[in-house]
Amino acid sequence: MLFKILIWILFFLGLNSGVALGADQNLINLGHWSNPDLAQIITTAGQIKAPGERIVALSSHFLGTPYVAHTLSGDPQTAEQLVINLAGFDCFTYLDVIEALRRSSDLDNFPDQLRQVRYRGGKVAYTNRRHFFSDWVVGSSARIHDVTTAVGQGRAQVVSKKLNRKSAGAYWLPGIPVTQRDIAYIPSDKIDRELLSALQSGDYVGIYTDNAGLDVSHVGLLVKDHDRFILRHASSRNSLRRVVDVDLLKYIQGKPGLVVYRAR
Repeated sequence: MLFKILIWILFFLGLNSGVALGADQNLINLGHWSNPDLAQIITTAGQIKAPGERIVALSSHFLGTPYVAHTLSGDPQTAEQLVINLAGFDCFTYLDVIEALRRSSDLDNFPDQLRQVRYRGGKVAYTNRRHFFSDWVVGSSARIHDVTTAVGQGRAQVVSKKLNRKSAGAYWLPGIPVTQRDIAYIPSDKIDRELLSALQSGDYVGIYTDNAGLDVSHVGLLVKDHDRFILRHASSRNSLRRVVDVDLLKYIQGKPGLVVYRAR
C-alpha cells in the first residue's frame, strides 16, 4: 500500500513538473504533457466505443515523439521500477503506453493499467515483464487476441519457436526462461491490399522475424485512411528516430511477414 501511494505521489508530481522523479531520478518523465492534458486525452478517447478507433485516436497525440531505447529500468541484478515515460519511446513502450491509456477510465487509473499491460499479473518485476510481443496474447484473460490466422485468409503460416534461445543456445535476455510457443504470421509476399482490407484500424502489428528465439523484430499499429494502410510506429531509423506514419505495404517489403493482434 505504501509503495502504491509513493508511486502515485511521484506520478502526480511528475504530471505537474514534467521532470523525471523517483529513487533513481528516472521513474517518471512526462515531457511536455501536463495533468490536464492527459486527463483530457483519456476523457475524450473514452467516448470512442470501438477499441481500434480509440487506439488510433490516442496514438495520434504522440506522433513526433522521439525514439528512445532502453527506458525501462530492470535486469537480473537491478530491481524493476514502474517507468512512466511519455517523453520518448521505443517501438514496444509506445504500444504499451497506448494500450494502457486505452484501458484507463481516468488519469488516476493510468499507472495501474500500465502495470497490467507491461507486467504479468500487474506485478512490477523484470521476470514478470512481457518481453515478447506474443506475451500479450497468452492466457484466457488476455485483453488482446491473435487474429493473424483469421485475417490471413488461408495464407498464414505457423512456426514453433523457443523464445529467448538463440540458434547457438545462448539467451537473448538473461534471467528469462525459454518458452516454447507457436507463432502465426502472414508472409510478406502473400500480403496485398485485399488481405489488408481484413485488418482494422488500431490493430497491433509485429514484423515477424526468422531469427531463432524471437517472435518479432519490430511492432507498431495499423491506421486505415480510406484506401491507405499506414504503419504508425516508433522508428529507430537514423533519418527518423521518432513516432511516424509510413506506408505499411512499402515497409514490409523484404521482411519475413506480419503478425496481427487485436484489442478485445
